[in-house]
Amino acid sequence: MQVSQIIRDKGGDVVTAAAESTLADAARVLADRRIGAIVVMEGHILRGILSERDVVRALARHGAAALDKTVAEFMTSKVITCSFADTVDVLMEKMTSGRFRHLPVVEDGRLAGIISIGDVVKRRIEEVQLEAAQIREYIATA
Repeated sequence: MQVSQIIRDKGGDVVTAAAESTLADAARVLADRRIGAIVVMEGHILRGILSERDVVRALARHGAAALDKTVAEFMTSKVITCSFADTVDVLMEKMTSGRFRHLPVVEDGRLAGIISIGDVVKRRIEEVQLEAAQIREYIATA
């Protein structure tokens, strides 16, 4: 399965924030929307990603004072992305080797969606269940 199919099924909505937003505002959005990451944009340009882990690290280092600082101070600026043509296996490799749980989808230089580890696991389970059903059917008709 490819990223294009996942985005087609789940939609391309992405929660974004400006780099100048406060960490408190970003944390509130993460909690209210029940999501694990916010993509940081400057116009149509992807500047970074802020995850729950980034918020926790900021609080551990700076205490409550971190909440008044900007997202730009704590975001990951070297963002690994994926494209519509990438497969679930490619996503698993990128997420595992990079030790992160969210990949923005960039197509033709534009943000087109976001894939979470939950999306990847769900699709992989569906693939395994389909393969098992096909094997059972093959055995039953052989």
